[in-house]
Amino acid sequence: MTKNKPPSQRQLKAGELIRRALAEILAKENIRDVDLQGVSVTISEVRSSPDLKHALVYAAPLGGGDIDKVIQGLQRCSSFLRGRLGKEMEMKSTPRLKFIADRSFDTAEDMARLLDQPKVRQDLI
Repeated sequence: MTKNKPPSQRQLKAGELIRRALAEILAKENIRDVDLQGVSVTISEVRSSPDLKHALVYAAPLGGGDIDKVIQGLQRCSSFLRGRLGKEMEMKSTPRLKFIADRSFDTAEDMARLLDQPKVRQDLI
């Protein structure tokens, strides 16, 4: 993806379809990776390359946890997940998956904590 060019409608649609399918696969499948055992994973966004051959998958453990371990576990399972994705979706080729830690939830929490401070709250009124 070029830095200045926004994603096309095709990329956005493919990303959303991949996101939904991955979320369903992770919810249904019994993933054997030790870092993913008993962990619910949130797939917040999928960004697809223009040729749809690569996808960046933004993920985080639901309710907190060791995000780096979860991402490493997902990366180790990426071939398996790609195979399951190929069975779930009708695409010419199934994209290679690269998992990235989605830290936006942490940022939102930090912002809420900052906005809740008495000195800041008085300025918001």
